[in-house]
Amino acid sequence: MPRKYDDEFKTRAVRLVTDHAEEYDSRTACISAAAKRLGVSYESLRRWVNQAEVDTGVRDGVPTDTVRELRELKRKNRELEETIEILKAATSFFVRESDPRHH
Repeated sequence: MPRKYDDEFKTRAVRLVTDHAEEYDSRTACISAAAKRLGVSYESLRRWVNQAEVDTGVRDGVPTDTVRELRELKRKNRELEETIEILKAATSFFVRESDPRHH
């Protein structure tokens, strides 16, 4: 199971990469060194750096807050669809129960 890092840790890790990028020959070398120092995988840190660039407008992509909002809206939509199905079933049940021909 993957480890979960809090936002503060991710922000500090990204800052470490951006603050020291000029000290390395390549971005890959900088991310590799920072990842090793922090005890995280290269790929995780690379994704965090890329997402930070998206969030600040440096790179094209979907910002984190938009992804969060979309996820929340999808969750609410799923809940509403489930509620609608329950209400439909309840309505159908009560219509059958109140039908005088049913008794």
